[in-house]
This record gives sequence, structure tokens and C-alpha cells, in this order.
Amino acid sequence: MIDPGAKSLKGKTAVVTGAGKNIGRHIAEHLAAIGANVVVNGRGDQAAVEETAAALKKDYGVEALPFLADVTDRAAVDRMAAAAMDAFGRIDVVVSNAALRNQQPFLEMSYEEWRNVLGVALDGAFNVCQAFGRHMVAGGNGGSIVTLSGISNRVGTLNRIHVNAAKAGLEGFTRGLSLELAPHRINVNSVAPGMIDTSRGASAGARPSLGDRGVPLDRMGTPDEIAGLVRFLCSPEGAYTTGQTIHVNGGVYMS
Repeated sequence: MIDPGAKSLKGKTAVVTGAGKNIGRHIAEHLAAIGANVVVNGRGDQAAVEETAAALKKDYGVEALPFLADVTDRAAVDRMAAAAMDAFGRIDVVVSNAALRNQQPFLEMSYEEWRNVLGVALDGAFNVCQAFGRHMVAGGNGGSIVTLSGISNRVGTLNRIHVNAAKAGLEGFTRGLSLELAPHRINVNSVAPGMIDTSRGASAGARPSLGDRGVPLDRMGTPDEIAGLVRFLCSPEGAYTTGQTIHVNGGVYMS
């Protein structure tokens, strides 16, 4: 269990997309650890989101709402936002984490593959941040939005042109949104992980080696090292940080 001390999000509500496993689940845990009730979103694995929600309730004493919704489906996202408001009455934190990590050489990539990756990362962020952001603004309590970028668009990654483009666009989206929501006391940032020790689906391909990436710290990062930074950005201590892309990659890319 995580014990960061003060329950600075007690009574508040966070939504985390792609929260059934890996980094998303760890982010949900870190936000629950500081008191947030959590909407645990996933696209198709009902068992994973329900297990995550049950663990948050058991380990941290918060309320958790498991909700399946494809973030590219605006109607489904709107239903999720309505369910969250019915359950908790407020939205304070949005973490847009859902993404696809497919691999395909550019000259063999279909337009459908291109659109699928961009759709989840960019259309998904648009849908989730707008649907939940409207409730945040209406509530008048400020809050935090965090998008999950990556290292691909900074260093270039073979067979991931679609991922490179999606993450670059997501960082631009984040900067623009930070300006629009600043008058409402909502800070908006992006966290960009490097090589993180997570489980990988078959579509993600083989994991690059530390030697291939040239990681100065000579190890992979952990999901908790990403989730801990997200937790900071969503806590009162992170409220003056906005419009930033913060890199967590062991020194592979230095901003």
C-alpha cells in the first residue's frame, strides 16, 4: 500500500482512463491514497476495472466506480461523466491515460491503424477532458488535469509513427488547454514516461533494451515513479504547475 501522508484529496473525485492495469492502475492507487474517490475506466476488461475498484475501496477506504467506456465514443464518455456526477456529485481530477502502443512500419501502416492510435490518444483526451472539464468548471472548485505523453515523439521510435504523432499532438493539446482553464483554477500538465516496467500486449512489440535506449540511470522506471508525479500535480503542492510536459525517463531525453 501507498502511504503518502496527508489526505489532500479527501472528499474529491478523480477519473482515470485506462485504469485497469499498469500505469493507470498505479495512478488510481496514488490518488486514492490521498483520499480521492476514483472513477476507474477501462475499455473492455470488466474484470480488471472491477478488481481495481475493489482494491481501492479495501486498501484506501475510498469509493470507486468501475466504468467501461471507449474514450473514442463520445456518447459513452458522456454516460461515464453523468454516472460519476450521480455517484459523487463533483469532479476534481482528470487523468487521460488511455492509449494504444501498436507497432507497424510506416510504409505498411494502414490508415485505420493510424486513426486508431490517434483516436484513443487525441480524440480520447478531447472527449474525456471536455466532458469532465465542463463539470469541473461548473463546480467552481478548481482542479487538475493530467495527460500521459511519452518519449517516442521526442527521440523518435521505429515503427511508431502514429504514436509519435499522437503524443506530440497531446502535448500541444495540454499546453492550449492549460491556458483556457487557468481562469478556472484548473492546472493542466502532461507526464511523459520513458521505459517503464509494465506488462506489454502483443501489439506493442518487443521492449527495447536499456542499451538500445541508452538510459543513463541504467534501469527501467517503475509505474509508481510515474504515478507519484501525477499525484503531486493533482495535489495542492502541484497547483502552481501548469502547461508543462514533465519527462520521467532516466535521462534518455533531457528537456
